Amino acid sequence: MTDHPFRFGTVAGRAPDAGAWTGLARRAESLGYATLLAPDTLGTFSPFPALAAAAAATTTLRVGTYVLSVANRTPRAVAWESETLQALSGGRFELGLGAGRPDAEQDAAALGLPYGTPGERVERLARTIDAVEDAVENVPENVPILVAASGTRLLRLAARRAGTIALGVPAQHTEEQVAAKLDELYELSGDRFHDLELAMNLAYAGERPPIGS
Repeated sequence: MTDHPFRFGTVAGRAPDAGAWTGLARRAESLGYATLLAPDTLGTFSPFPALAAAAAATTTLRVGTYVLSVANRTPRAVAWESETLQALSGGRFELGLGAGRPDAEQDAAALGLPYGTPGERVERLARTIDAVEDAVENVPENVPILVAASGTRLLRLAARRAGTIALGVPAQHTEEQVAAKLDELYELSGDRFHDLELAMNLAYAGERPPIGS
């Protein structure tokens, strides 16, 4: 069995201006977060330029997408952006891919792109991984691939192709439900299971601090 270091990433999608965004990245680094992760929605910053700015403002913080909706870009476009960001960040980029969150179809429509069926999006995700792996031969190191997965078809692909799997389970899932999903992943990944890094969101609900605090 392989032991993986336990690490924390933080997700951020927008800030009031460039100074606030790069300040957020530096603060995440100073607090000991391993990775700053950017979502892929039309309500947040475009992830690749935002992560490039964050990487330029830091020295050890890794940056990653969490997660790109594969319907929003062609596989070759993702490979091009990934190769560039991996080179400019000094090998600190991690590519997170997904077949589309529940409201991702609206973003695809706004961009004038076909969303596709679930099967078509899973196939596109596989082609995106192929394109990225083919494109990163001249960068400091291979781009680590994260796949967000919940259903069996996508879990099977992630078990074969990803280095990190983000389990797409609702925040209200019980421990028993999460364990059942891990059991399914264990069966699908076989000998690869102990080499996989597993990721999950931690949700926190609390009182909003007073303005100015």
